[in-house]
Amino acid sequence: MGRRIVLLLPGQGAQHQGMGVPLYEREPVFAEAMDAFFSAMGEEGERLRADWLSDAPTVPIDDGPRAQPLLFAMGHAVGRVLIERGLRPGLLLGHSVGELAAAALAGVFAPAAGARILRGRSAALAGAPPGGMLAVAAAPERAAELITPRWAAAGLAVGAVNGPAQTILAGPEAELTLAAEAARAAELTCVRVRAHQPFHSPVLAEAAREFEKAIAAERLRAPDTPVLSARTARTVAPEEAVDPGFWARLMSEPVLFWPALAGLPADEGFLFVDTGPGNGLATIARRHPSVRAGLSQVVPLMPPPGRDPWPVWEQGLATLAAAG
Repeated sequence: MGRRIVLLLPGQGAQHQGMGVPLYEREPVFAEAMDAFFSAMGEEGERLRADWLSDAPTVPIDDGPRAQPLLFAMGHAVGRVLIERGLRPGLLLGHSVGELAAAALAGVFAPAAGARILRGRSAALAGAPPGGMLAVAAAPERAAELITPRWAAAGLAVGAVNGPAQTILAGPEAELTLAAEAARAAELTCVRVRAHQPFHSPVLAEAAREFEKAIAAERLRAPDTPVLSARTARTVAPEEAVDPGFWARLMSEPVLFWPALAGLPADEGFLFVDTGPGNGLATIARRHPSVRAGLSQVVPLMPPPGRDPWPVWEQGLATLAAAG
């Protein structure tokens, strides 16, 4: 029996200007999926496509309303390429907005509905308080100790768990700056994440409620492919999949990516496929016990920024075809 393909779909922080453009120019299925997404978004989609293809975008790529629709669209488009080639995922796991791309690939909502949902997400973010995210090289329990009660009351919180000692804090700018100072004082390595909003913190609770309205306007279905949720660290149940609030709360609640990934059996073989951009999720997947034991393989489909993506793309597809 072949190893199950686990499709890993990244979120905020993976983006960079020009990401995926070479695939748009050379992969017809990818281009068709991207164009359909832009078209379904209407005028905003045209502005989004123009900025994506430009060397001088009008809105910075790190801004959530720019990065997140593109990350969603790219994850979905890469998934469509794989499916068209007969490389159907057995499990979908997304990080942050990547979980919405996973839902679209699993048939929870139609691709055009996904575009409208992402348009609603961007609208909800437009009125949200500013802030950011901070990666701390520490276990979540240790990173949480940096947050004082006063900072927590302002909305600073653990926003993501990306590894046994890789935690993201998220919240308002002032409290995030103080947390960075506290981390350095405790001799913990920390670095800012490329985000202009405090994703996965209570600061975005109101924006998540607004976002829920956009999701509620669409028809939701039970997934036809298992989706491993990084919000709950378990497989999405049919009743959860049709609940708009389940998907809306992805915006304001922590991402438990590592607990979700680490919960997969250590004695089973998987093909962990990082759809990109970049290979940040591939790096996390290499920590899984089944990879370290040689049972599973990690397959990135895109390189880090600044490298020609085509050789990595072709090698990744060849690896999957040979394994399948």
